[in-house]
Amino acid sequence: MPSEHSSLKLRDPIGLRKGRTLDDLVHEEISAKSYKHDLREAQLELLTWQRRLTETKNNVIIVMEGPDAAGKGGAIKRLVERLDPRLVRVHSTVKPSSDEYERHYLWRFWARIPEYGRTTIFDRSWYGRVLVERVEGFCSPADWKRAYREINEFERQLLDDGTIIIKFFLFITKDEQLARFKSREADPYKHWKISDEDWRNRRHWKENVEAAEDMLFKTSTERAPWTVIVRPLPFRRCFGIAIDRLPERNCPVGEALHFRISSIVPCTTTVPPCTPGPGPISTT
Repeated sequence: MPSEHSSLKLRDPIGLRKGRTLDDLVHEEISAKSYKHDLREAQLELLTWQRRLTETKNNVIIVMEGPDAAGKGGAIKRLVERLDPRLVRVHSTVKPSSDEYERHYLWRFWARIPEYGRTTIFDRSWYGRVLVERVEGFCSPADWKRAYREINEFERQLLDDGTIIIKFFLFITKDEQLARFKSREADPYKHWKISDEDWRNRRHWKENVEAAEDMLFKTSTERAPWTVIVRPLPFRRCFGIAIDRLPERNCPVGEALHFRISSIVPCTTTVPPCTPGPGPISTT
């Protein structure tokens, strides 16, 4: 178990080394046939893991961040479509309500933390403080600079209680985003996905990338690292996530449940090794 005053040690995001930028990442291709095969296997493995989770006092939070049209919605759809819907919830984070504006920005997220044995997926999250709120000037520089420490402490409290936090940053190039914007405008079934605000945000591409890189390096920790995914092809807006290794005997849950992206969305680095975490998970 973590100590009473445990801290979080920073580490490089998975898929992005220090000294490199998001625009430096290589966009690898994968065949649709291979993708579909791996996706099916990954979904079955994830469903098996979901059932095991119900027998523990652990819960899971999955965070999806990334630029507009990066494929967060499609990724979430593929992630949950084979899961038991009674055990998973998806929250799409939007503009705070008037009531939420009157409180600390993390207040609204505490009420959405999943019960033990359950999973919650956040389509955008508390990281908006150091992303859109920073870029758009919705909070002061002092506010968003302080938020890195606040967020790390927020996640530390959850981790110490047994929460498993998995964070994905889905990234596409500026050119790919433009192509997807135009495709959405031309498709009557997807036209609702594009708005004037999306085009306005695109004008701040450089600032958004800089804010994302700061976030990735300042909030990627040993116990809750960021995984950066680059996805160049349209069919890869949907991907499956498989467990790299299911809980092993004598291996705490915080160590054992790392997610493998390799065969579905190629990742440039390996999954981190088993390190101390908050308590065992039964495999019987």
